[in-house]
Amino acid sequence: MANRMLRAGVAAAVLYGARRYFRDWGTTKEESAGTLVGDELVAPPVLRATEGVSIAAPADAVWPWLVQMGQDRGGLYSFETLEAAAGLDYHNADVIHPEWQHLAVGDSVRLVPKGWWGLADGVALRVVQVSAPHTLVLRAAPPELPWETVWSFHLVPHWDDKCRLLVRSRLALRHPGEVVLAELLGPVRAFTTRGILLGIKR
Repeated sequence: MANRMLRAGVAAAVLYGARRYFRDWGTTKEESAGTLVGDELVAPPVLRATEGVSIAAPADAVWPWLVQMGQDRGGLYSFETLEAAAGLDYHNADVIHPEWQHLAVGDSVRLVPKGWWGLADGVALRVVQVSAPHTLVLRAAPPELPWETVWSFHLVPHWDDKCRLLVRSRLALRHPGEVVLAELLGPVRAFTTRGILLGIKR
């Protein structure tokens, strides 16, 4: 019994230490703590993460890659082999597709195909705000998903030829079990988000 408690305590400590690293990967304290467009859509208590990357290109050049994201569009630019192994059927674009360059409020961005792991409708987030070439805010809420969540992308210009790409996730938490599940899935979310950021940078 004591050994089990000790192992659980060590696992919790490792997860907490790792969480402090992956939750705000690639961001400054100001970026991770600051308010971003879309934050107001999910009221506390929330589980929040902000990740970022610097890109040697202007925001105008990065924006088209953001707009064409989606399982049935340009993919997520992440780890395609792992995504395929998980049955997600992503095909990451390596060029800009004109036919995927229009997103409007109310459109959906599909993340998981229909029928995946028993999810009849898969997972799709609704566009709730789009302001080219700076902000794209996606949201899901019951009954589409059991949880209320916002996933937002922000391009912050740095001089004329560089920008910062920030991705913020906000997940509303209402029950203790949701907190545990969200924390356990945190490394998967962080790994995927990091793949997206580095893929877009490439």
